[in-house]
Amino acid sequence: MVLERPGTGVGRAAAEAPPAGSAEPAPAAVAAAGPGRADQLMVALAQLEPRLGDLPANLEQHLATIREAVQHGADLVVFPELSLTGYFLMDLVPEVALRTDSVELRELAQACGSAAAVVGCVLESDDMRFYNAAVVLSGGEVRQVHRKVYLPTYGLFDEHRYLAAGDGFEAFTIRFAGRRRPWRFGVMLCEDMWHPSAAGLLARQAVDAFLCPSASPGRGVMRGMSLGTAQSYDVMTRTDAQLYTSYLVYCNRVGYEDGVNFWGGSRVAGPDGALLDAPAGADAVLLYHQLSRAALRRARIESPLLRDERHDVNDAENERIRRRGNG
Repeated sequence: MVLERPGTGVGRAAAEAPPAGSAEPAPAAVAAAGPGRADQLMVALAQLEPRLGDLPANLEQHLATIREAVQHGADLVVFPELSLTGYFLMDLVPEVALRTDSVELRELAQACGSAAAVVGCVLESDDMRFYNAAVVLSGGEVRQVHRKVYLPTYGLFDEHRYLAAGDGFEAFTIRFAGRRRPWRFGVMLCEDMWHPSAAGLLARQAVDAFLCPSASPGRGVMRGMSLGTAQSYDVMTRTDAQLYTSYLVYCNRVGYEDGVNFWGGSRVAGPDGALLDAPAGADAVLLYHQLSRAALRRARIESPLLRDERHDVNDAENERIRRRGNG
């Protein structure tokens, strides 16, 4: 896996990890020594290529990636959608499904140490329903689970045939070692991002960052050779970040399944809607980005959209529409 690590500021620098014995300090040491560390958070985006249906191989890849990211100073490691299983599973769904108390998730949680990770898997419920899930690991245990709410069943997608839909968007808080305040997150899984209400519901719960694992295939060519899906996600990630003055961490996968290409393009959008650096390409890569509370504060002072949101009007209108319809 190619390694890209941050320089002294927010974002990344395309530099390889220093060789063994190098006098150059590791990013973890640089970050720990830098000013404002207590108000910053290092996020690693693991843009990788899972093996379809090969849970043991993907687990080893995840463990190695988490160890590498933690060694280089990451506080939070975000993997793509269904990163432990691959995407086009179809009849393999029951074979690769995990439960929240599975050995695999416990092993991943322990590997995180004091850091946290978001991994993608098929999660089985007590009544034998199977969910496309993002599992948040923190403090050596499963901290939160987001079950994908919007299951695409159109074009080349057929999720609703094999999977059950989740029923909510719940924000959660993680307290990282050495930080003055905890960080608050909300998860949207790929298709969830295409529904504006998802980001709105999480923003109402005062998230600092949206975490958005994805398994987006490349579809459509627009404006020359640019992928239509890539352009759409570029607009969505920057728009949600700016409208809700929050970070948006988007981690897509790469590689091929059944002749379908996944385009990568992982990136982080800042609370002003600007990308912290250029999006990743289409290769497996481990990216690092620094999130800053100072940037959040600055964006929310300049654009107090969250402060001025009229939840009373929104609630009243939703109730009116529910009771009377929209006629």
